[in-house]
Amino acid sequence: MAFSRPLVNMGAVIQGAKLFMIFMGRAFDIEDCAHAWVPHGKFIIDGSPHGRLQSLRFAVKDVFDVAGNVTGFGNPTWLDTHQAPTLTSPVVQSLLDSGASLCGKLICDEMTYSLNGDNRHYGTPLNTKAPDCVPGGSSSGSAAAVAAGLVDFALGTDTGGSVRVPASYCGVWGLRTTHGAIPVAGVIPIQPGFDTVAWLASEADVFERVGEVLLPATQHTFKHIAHFEDLWRLADPAMKPGLVQVEKQLSQTLGCEAVTRDLLLPGQTLEDWRLAYHIVSARQAWLAHGHWITQHQPELADAIAQRFAFAETVSPAQAAEHQSKLTAIRRHVRALLGESGVAVLPSSAVTAPRLTADPTTVDDVRMRTMRLTCVAGIAGLPQISIPLQTESGKPYGISLLGPAGSDLALLRLATKIADEAMARG
Repeated sequence: MAFSRPLVNMGAVIQGAKLFMIFMGRAFDIEDCAHAWVPHGKFIIDGSPHGRLQSLRFAVKDVFDVAGNVTGFGNPTWLDTHQAPTLTSPVVQSLLDSGASLCGKLICDEMTYSLNGDNRHYGTPLNTKAPDCVPGGSSSGSAAAVAAGLVDFALGTDTGGSVRVPASYCGVWGLRTTHGAIPVAGVIPIQPGFDTVAWLASEADVFERVGEVLLPATQHTFKHIAHFEDLWRLADPAMKPGLVQVEKQLSQTLGCEAVTRDLLLPGQTLEDWRLAYHIVSARQAWLAHGHWITQHQPELADAIAQRFAFAETVSPAQAAEHQSKLTAIRRHVRALLGESGVAVLPSSAVTAPRLTADPTTVDDVRMRTMRLTCVAGIAGLPQISIPLQTESGKPYGISLLGPAGSDLALLRLATKIADEAMARG
């Protein structure tokens, strides 16, 4: 196991189509070696000549509104039945105002209702650090473009793991923010009670600079480490050395030992938590998009269609019953961390599955990983995925989970322990 280092830009060695477009009077030329861009998202908007992010390039998951460009949501029928927005998402605008240049829109899993990284309409972006494996979703194009060095950072969204999982599979930094920390105006929702704005980057310093622009500048001190063995058990053996190393480095940095805590409430399992999350979030997805699906009957991939079919069956009473369970879990997890705790956990249950994995395997991986990722989602807490690699060089992520509102401090802590670990060799 080793901490992951930035990948050389694969554009020089991987065949890819050049994307040309004149937008706002200037030619844009990018070699999309990772097949990360949607066909309708090939444009460029220059950022302000001044600002914290000057000279950086970014792209956005195709759920963020950009004025004059239809937001596609990973489905051609959605693209055809919606008008171009007249306003740009505030989070995108803030990045432009801070000097970063927007390099178009990236592929996402269909209607963002997946963690695998494939899209039957637009294809599967290339995971350049594990070319025979999926990139992870639903922010698949965002992770792929960053990992390939095509942009400095990319915006995504994370509801059930949609940035943490592709960050892990592609070996880049990724942050799920505290729920509500960054406004989601101008972003297509899927499950509003869990949706968060998120981003990915290959370089730790870029990752942090973006955080300084987007996150509230709050003070936060970490004083104790909670060890949740239930979450560690879900990780593949190849990921265990990373868990040990990150927790050890965290202990050295904070000057305290990790203390094992009981994550689960009495009589419950992580599958109980995942199931409660699944039911509540499905109800929210149907409320958000059920009318449009019923009206337009879009062509959906089988797995996505099945999820929406289930979502249609969830009654208000069922959702309310399981919401009460989530409320108790949320209160419990937040109490375990308090205002100054931090925990180490796997970002995903496995390293990236192969592109040829059968549907049963893909679904099994999704269920295992959701038992991990639902914890931060239910509790509304920030989680940062640190890029590592196995002894054989395959990428994966180990995360820090922190208290609500600790995002920027948690980000800085994560980059600090990664720097210190790499300095120690």
